[in-house]
Amino acid sequence: MGGADEYLMRIADALDRLAPAGAKTVDWDAAPAFVWDGSSARPVPQLAALPLGSLRGIDRQKSAVRANVERLANRNAAHDMLLWGARGMGKSALVRAAVAQVQQQNPGNLVLIQLPSDGLPSLAGLIEMLAGQDAAFLLFIDDLGFGAEQAQSVLALRSLLDGGVMPRPAHVRVAVTANRRAIVARDQHESEAMHERDERDNALALADRFGLTLGFHPCDRDTFLDILRAYTDPAGLTFDEEEALAWAIARGNRSGRSAQQFAVELAGRAGKAL
Repeated sequence: MGGADEYLMRIADALDRLAPAGAKTVDWDAAPAFVWDGSSARPVPQLAALPLGSLRGIDRQKSAVRANVERLANRNAAHDMLLWGARGMGKSALVRAAVAQVQQQNPGNLVLIQLPSDGLPSLAGLIEMLAGQDAAFLLFIDDLGFGAEQAQSVLALRSLLDGGVMPRPAHVRVAVTANRRAIVARDQHESEAMHERDERDNALALADRFGLTLGFHPCDRDTFLDILRAYTDPAGLTFDEEEALAWAIARGNRSGRSAQQFAVELAGRAGKAL
C-alpha cells in the first residue's frame, strides 16, 4: 500500500509542476499607476505627467476629461472615454495629466493601469481582480489601431464596453486614444474588399460605445506658438517665431508634440534642462 501511496504522490507532484503558476497577488495601493502585460501588473512608483495647466489649445477636452476622471475617483457615475484625432495633440498626455491632478487632490482614490492593445483579451481576468478593491481604476489603452491585426483586441474591448454575462464594476472605466476615429476611410471605392468594410464597421461600432468621445485637431499658428511658450517661458527661453513654425512644417504638422520637441532643441542650445 505504501508503494501505491508513493506513486500517487509522485503523480500529484508532477501535475503541480505542469500546472500554470497562479496569478500573483497585487497590492493595488502600492503605486499610483501600473502596467498590465496580460498576466501580471508592474507598479509605476511615479506617474509621468505634465501639469494639467501646461497643456494648451485643448481647453474643452481638458475640462471634460478632468471632470470625468474626478467623478470616477469619487465613485460617481463616469464615462468610458475615447480621445481620437490628430497625432501629437496631447491625447495621452491629457489622460495622464488629469489622473495625476486628481490623484494629488484625492490621494488613494484612483489608480491608472496602462494596457498594451495586445493585452486586451485578458481584460476580463484583470477586472475580476479589481472588482473588490476600494480604489477606482482607469484602464488606459494608448494608440489603439483598428486594422485586421488588432481585430481580436477590438472585439475584446467592444465586449467589455457592451457588458457581458459578468457585469463590469462601476469603479472601473476605460480611456482609449487613437490617431483616427476610424482607420479605414469612409470614401473607399465600392469595389473595396469586404474585410476592409468590416474593419471600418468594427471601428465605428467600438467608437459608439464610449460615453465621452473627444476629437483632437491640428492647431493653428497662434495656438502652436502658445503651446510652445508653455514650455519655453518657465525655462526662461526665447525663440524666433518663424524658425518655430518652420520646425513644425518640417515635421509635418503643428502640434503639441512638435512644440515640445522644438523647446527641447532650444533648451539644448542654451545648455539648459527642460
